[in-house]
Order: sequence, then C-alpha cells, then structure tokens
Amino acid sequence: QVQLIESGGGLVQAGGSLRLSCAASGRTFYGSIMGWFRQAPGKEREFVAAINWNGGNSCYADSVKGRFTISRDNAKNTVYLQMNSLKPEDTAVYYCAARWDYGSSCYSHPNEYNYWGQGTQVTVSS
Repeated sequence: QVQLIESGGGLVQAGGSLRLSCAASGRTFYGSIMGWFRQAPGKEREFVAAINWNGGNSCYADSVKGRFTISRDNAKNTVYLQMNSLKPEDTAVYYCAARWDYGSSCYSHPNEYNYWGQGTQVTVSS
C-alpha cells in the first residue's frame, strides 16, 4: 500500500521560507510523477507544482513561479517543495500526490493523481 507522508509545514512570517518534504513508501518511487497541491479554507484544492519521474521536467502554477521549487531524491524516496518569499495568500494545507507514469507531462488536476498524503499546514503571517 502506497503511503505519502508530508512534513515541514509551520508558521512563518511573510517573506520567509519553508521546505516541505513528502516521503513515499509502498511502491517503487522511481517511476512516479509527484505533485504538490494546496487547499485554503473554503477554497478548492489547487495545483502548486509537479515533477516527473527522473526530475528532468517540472511545472508550476503561475502564482508560485519564481518563488517555489520542486525537486526529488529518488534514492531517498522523497519529493521536496522549497518555498521562498512566502506570502499570506500561500497559507493553506499542502498535500503531496503521486501517480505512476514514466512520461513528462504536467499533471495539474487533482483527479490525475492516485495517491495522496494527509497534508501539512503552512501558515504565513503578515
């Protein structure tokens, strides 16, 4: 059974940084496309970033381009989201998601992922 466990969330001031991690288990991590999504209270879950199986292709929501960086370490079965220049509007629960796919397409819809973590809270104060 696939498990995704996020960590690294917390409270940070505007302009600060956080790095989220998502550790995967239960299936070979190597062939997965990994995504990060977020959901603020009262809003729909929205795409943040995704990275293909070998880290050679990544894509981002316009709202985070230039501030967030997704990366992965296949040896550690872990995907990361480095978040810099955080804004109050980045406040949300952040989820990692996985689908097993050796392609390089950018999957930005929640329905395109099969497995989800439990989420980690990120709060950015002004």
